[in-house]
Amino acid sequence: MYKTKTTLLILLAALLVISTTGCTKGGDSAAISAYKKEKIVWWRVWDNEDRFSDLLKAYKQLHPNVTVEYRKLRYDEYEKELIDALAEDRGPDVFSIHNTWMERYKSKLLPMPAQTKVPIKYLQGSVKKEEVVNFVTTPGMTPLQLKKKFLDVVPKDVIMPDTSGKAPVDKIWGLPMSIDTLVMYYNKDLLNNAGIIEPPKNWSDFQEQVKNITKINKDTGEILVAGAAIGTAKNVERNFDILSLLMMQNLAPMLDDNGNPTFDKIPKGLTGVEQAPAVGALEFYMQFASPLFEGYCWNKDMPNSIEAFIAGKAAFAFGYSYHRDQIIAKSPKLNFSMAAVPQVGEGQKVNYASYWVETVSKKTKVKDYAWDFIQFITDEKNVVKYLEKAEKTTALRSPAIINAELANENLGVAADQLLTAKSWYHGQSPATAEKAFADMIEAVIAGELDTKKAIKQAVEQVAFSINEKL
Repeated sequence: MYKTKTTLLILLAALLVISTTGCTKGGDSAAISAYKKEKIVWWRVWDNEDRFSDLLKAYKQLHPNVTVEYRKLRYDEYEKELIDALAEDRGPDVFSIHNTWMERYKSKLLPMPAQTKVPIKYLQGSVKKEEVVNFVTTPGMTPLQLKKKFLDVVPKDVIMPDTSGKAPVDKIWGLPMSIDTLVMYYNKDLLNNAGIIEPPKNWSDFQEQVKNITKINKDTGEILVAGAAIGTAKNVERNFDILSLLMMQNLAPMLDDNGNPTFDKIPKGLTGVEQAPAVGALEFYMQFASPLFEGYCWNKDMPNSIEAFIAGKAAFAFGYSYHRDQIIAKSPKLNFSMAAVPQVGEGQKVNYASYWVETVSKKTKVKDYAWDFIQFITDEKNVVKYLEKAEKTTALRSPAIINAELANENLGVAADQLLTAKSWYHGQSPATAEKAFADMIEAVIAGELDTKKAIKQAVEQVAFSINEKL
């Protein structure tokens, strides 16, 4: 899939760099003293260890004295276990956090240093080979370099000011291995039966297709087949992401320059508009759950959106790459595919990013190895080993990797959305913001608040989350 150098070539290149530094016979005495067995404890969610086997093997060849102990935790237990472990000084050296958690965990993280310095052992000599130990110094990435190397959404999440010195300095607090984007899953059989040749590219066509596919029992009002699993909160998976995307596509200003939520406002420069774009976005989202609209196809009594899709009861559902694995596992014969999320217009494409960032614990005792390891596994020539096995899309602005992913049947849709993928910071407690959006949807559907008041209330709740001290 990707053109990569072999592990042997990587190792030889590293040794060549070292051998040209003019080291003395036997190596540097400080490096010899520092060269000892070390362990990097690495915690993540979602991925089994076998997806990293090639990466870990390659790193082990460069650093035979270093063992990486990998642990996968369940998502529902991850945060509690992580916070408890860090508090009790038994936590991991390297761990993943979601891109929306970066600010929340900042006080527990060690930013990327200006350089890492680790000892490495190698053979030297043309006739009589001798073991030599020397330090290898690797410069850390600068924020400017990161902006050139990674996709646009990444710097906004991982670059934050370090306030430990006399003046704040922007530093990098983690690096991602991949980026996922919200996609639209569709049931090919349901579209075929409705005479629909291809999935919609815009929301107007989406409305029409949903209307043509939906089947409702005229006597009981029961929804037999939902055109789309969208419109409510509790039973629509990642409803926060879907609604956020609709708001951003409609140019709602999610935050101001100071990081305060402003999605209840009309953005500056947008003329001829009488109401905040978020109002239209919310009303569009909820119409699919209102019997008063032609496109009614969903309600609070329906099952989980992904489960309904798996059961063949919904033509469209929105999700991420990991949902594909769930769908195939539970319904291997389901005739489905993925399509790009519909857009408001070609000239203002916006997609939604969700991803995990590899970070270093502030309490680690192997900080140089930890950051050396993260830079190694996220480097373009190495990370492809993971991307291939996990079938994930890259976080790098790499033409070679992105073009290869565009040609991949399972990755092409998400890869095509990478350059326009965005996210937004929604506070110290993302769960608070997500609940605010869910409450907003449910309050309007129940008739407890009108759309504008519900949005205003959500803004206040998200503001609390952003300013909350944890």
